[in-house]
Amino acid sequence: MRIKEIMKETFTVSPKINLKEAAETMSDNEIGSLVVVDNNKAVGIITEKDIIKNISSLKKKISEIMSEQVVSIDEEENIDNAAELMAKNKIKHLPVTKGEEIVGIITVTDLIKHCEDLNEDFFLD
Repeated sequence: MRIKEIMKETFTVSPKINLKEAAETMSDNEIGSLVVVDNNKAVGIITEKDIIKNISSLKKKISEIMSEQVVSIDEEENIDNAAELMAKNKIKHLPVTKGEEIVGIITVTDLIKHCEDLNEDFFLD
């Protein structure tokens, strides 16, 4: 199964917004992460966990606490590759790209929902 078949819409934000604004965006859209974009380029990712860790500093800019290492995967890859990439990098949210453009996101929950489509060899490690 291809990533593009199960990916969801991703929400992008500027690195200039603060944690409170990021938290409100996540809450309003019932999502667990935001891709941080500057000049049409992904420069970071922020998750609910990041906000919880910094709950006493909601006026901080997200650029101060976001994860700057954005691991992503092409929409044409299969979900086995996504599962392997997420496990290797110990991440739960994986932005999906088409060329250089962020076109969606896949989460661990998405993989769990489609676990019957994962290659059984993945679980033998």
